[in-house]
Amino acid sequence: MGINDWPEHDRPRERLVRRGPAALTSPELLAIFLRVGVRGKSAVALAQEMLDRFGSLHRLLHADLDEFCEVVGLGPAKYAQLQAAMELARRAVAEQFARETMCSPGAVKRYLRTQFGLQPYESFVVLFLDVKNRLIDHQEMFRGTLTHTSVYPREVVKEALRRNAAGVMLAHNHPSGAPEPSEADLRLTCALAQALALVDVRVLDHFVVAGTQVHSFAEHGQL
Repeated sequence: MGINDWPEHDRPRERLVRRGPAALTSPELLAIFLRVGVRGKSAVALAQEMLDRFGSLHRLLHADLDEFCEVVGLGPAKYAQLQAAMELARRAVAEQFARETMCSPGAVKRYLRTQFGLQPYESFVVLFLDVKNRLIDHQEMFRGTLTHTSVYPREVVKEALRRNAAGVMLAHNHPSGAPEPSEADLRLTCALAQALALVDVRVLDHFVVAGTQVHSFAEHGQL
């Protein structure tokens, strides 16, 4: 039975309008995104199959194109729509943080989780802050396996000066899932802090993100 054959008060879209999105289950929210199911399956049944296949909503939302398209009924168009929705959500979070003071490690960690998620590749991001620790901008500076030679301090210094930043927070992810920093991470942080100090820009923290785990150098006395 298709969703259109359900009683109107049970249909996900109508319930969302009437009661708000929090009243819906994850499969029901996904069903609204999908709009239609496939032969023999309603959109809600297809949504539940997607969640079962990927194991969690978080993993589903960060699946790559090939994984996503392995589910019958899904293709590049739906993948593009989902990625666009995710990027809009990330930008909305970034706008909110831009209006707030980033002095709480907890707030910064939540922000970084939305930026990195289950990103399959390693990247190095710099958060540029003003004198009140408000976010000016964030930029992915480097991508790939991080070493002392692959991250160039002069490039970070140049971008900090261009934005007239008073401080920065550094962040990178470990797709392997272990948030503990390596010796290379520690050496890199020291080199960047020394280079930025020459132009009076402070390194306030360096975060390593691994899935939902975030390691703060400042909290562990490593900065």
